[in-house]
Amino acid sequence: MSTHPIANLQAVLDDGVELGIFPAAQAVVLHKGLQVFGGVAGKATGDTRFDLASLTKVVSTTALFLRLWTEGKVGPDTLVSRYFPGSPVGDANATVADLLYHRSGLPPFVPLFAEVLKARPELLDAGCPSIIRAQAREDVLRAAAATPLEAPVRTKSAYSDVGFILLGELLSRAAGAPLDTLYSRHVAEPLGLSARFHRLTDFPVDGTTAPTGAMRPREPAPGQESLWKDVPSRPSRPGEVDDDNAWVLDGVAGHAGLFGTAVDVARFGQAVLEGCAGTHAGIAPAPLWYRLLATDPLVAGSTRSMGFDSPSKGYSSAGRFIGDTPPGAVGHLGFTGTSLWVDLRRSLVVALITNRVAQGRQDLRIRDFRPAFHELVVEALDLNTAP
Repeated sequence: MSTHPIANLQAVLDDGVELGIFPAAQAVVLHKGLQVFGGVAGKATGDTRFDLASLTKVVSTTALFLRLWTEGKVGPDTLVSRYFPGSPVGDANATVADLLYHRSGLPPFVPLFAEVLKARPELLDAGCPSIIRAQAREDVLRAAAATPLEAPVRTKSAYSDVGFILLGELLSRAAGAPLDTLYSRHVAEPLGLSARFHRLTDFPVDGTTAPTGAMRPREPAPGQESLWKDVPSRPSRPGEVDDDNAWVLDGVAGHAGLFGTAVDVARFGQAVLEGCAGTHAGIAPAPLWYRLLATDPLVAGSTRSMGFDSPSKGYSSAGRFIGDTPPGAVGHLGFTGTSLWVDLRRSLVVALITNRVAQGRQDLRIRDFRPAFHELVVEALDLNTAP
């Protein structure tokens, strides 16, 4: 009996571990709603929960926006100033759509955690009182809201964690409940996802989580080496969110914080396809999905839709094939080594989940691994031709 070419993806995952690109991985591939591949590699089982990093931006924050939009509680034209009066981004008349499209003018990254940890080093204690964590969260949100713009609103596309920190809090205020509660109620439960936030005040965490780093704060990512200094540090516990800004937000934030499996991520990707097809009304009707996934109409050359990204011309983490034919593809990456790509024409979902940061943030070989993996998926399923 011959082995289907899709089975070769397991060997590719194993090679990634053997080469030291990541210590653990999960991958799930769905085609036309059916799982055609599921694999684990290294120090992972199918139940291992991974830090999904910026996949939180789509699985939680964008999906929650879509649900609240459906309910009429917030919309693309909602002004940020309504919830953050006096903030630079609010004073610039930025809207929720500007945050979703990453065109608000806010910077990509600000080490908001640094000043908070200096002022409140007790946050590093496992037994830190919940009131201190709550106060630190408010400190961080005030600092995020006070962040100056780097460019006029709606003039360029610049991926911004700060924008999604504010967006997550904006949605929480609009709906009158904590972000993790809203996510569980409006996204996880309707879609059957086990992915959840690891709120620090709710430790200990049940189940096994893939490690991402040993110290808090984490080592700087490439390009961040000079952005903070003299910050107190301490070993961190397994199961804590990797992102330091999400960590000082008590593990619950609009830009990062979800932990889950490749099955969760793939299931969410399938919900995108079913939402567009109108066959799953769990979050929003098809017309709103189409508006959400349309590429930014204002910023020339932007690959962004509301919350999601699309494959870039030239190098793309999705490889050469996913999204190569209209209506294209949508997806997102996560800094810890996670990704989701959804090819809308091929009805193809690829969830690739790793913990590549566990062995250091400077190793960027995942950037070569991702596109190669996605190209092999398309080739193995013989989907590399137009219909």
